[in-house]
Amino acid sequence: MVVGGALSLTLVALAYPAMLGVTTVSSAPARVIANTQWGPLTEADRDFVVKVRAAGLWEYPVGQMGLKKGASPAVITASKHLIDGHAALDTTVRKIAPMLNITIPNQPSPQQQGFINTLNSDSGKQFDTDFANILRVTHGSIFATIAKIRGTTENTLVRVLANQANATVLDHITVMEDTGLVNFSQVLFQETTPPKLPAVDLTPPPPAAGQPEVVLTPPVNSTTQPPVLPGESVSGSAANPTGTPTVG
Repeated sequence: MVVGGALSLTLVALAYPAMLGVTTVSSAPARVIANTQWGPLTEADRDFVVKVRAAGLWEYPVGQMGLKKGASPAVITASKHLIDGHAALDTTVRKIAPMLNITIPNQPSPQQQGFINTLNSDSGKQFDTDFANILRVTHGSIFATIAKIRGTTENTLVRVLANQANATVLDHITVMEDTGLVNFSQVLFQETTPPKLPAVDLTPPPPAAGQPEVVLTPPVNSTTQPPVLPGESVSGSAANPTGTPTVG
């Protein structure tokens, strides 16, 4: 009961939509902000690309943390999935962002940094429990948003990213549930009754001028390959351009 109470407080304080703009950040999400050769780009499309980038900037290091601190084999497995999935998503985001003239962050939002700080302070069973539940809430919360983008975007590149994100998030939801630690009643309550957080807490800071772009390095034994983009050859889909700063 003590663990359950601590978990409840942790989720109430922190574990709400992990990606920027799960609640609408844009004043007019359907407004077309650019006409590109891959189709019109709306505010919602742009926000989605930033969301995927921001999610990786906290979930990838949490996956690395889980490999070191996870107390159960299932949490270790879930951590590997986080690293693998977000490295592949990061590759796609870093390719399409300049093609669509979208600026992507190099740091997570204050809310997302709070998730990292909470898990960094945990250990043992408490780490495993908070890890599974926080990540189950955040992935469950974004799942419907991905479906909406996939169903409404007219931009081919955004559609490719939405397909990839849908498969990745479903995989991450599944591995969190496979830990056997998810408190479904608490998680579903958190997903359906999120607090209204100020936009500053949900927004990652813009990259500093001249700051190198952070790369989420694919693991050596990666089993997830980013999709080939329209007009791109397989040989041109290298995950980490030479000389680019990496994480991991």
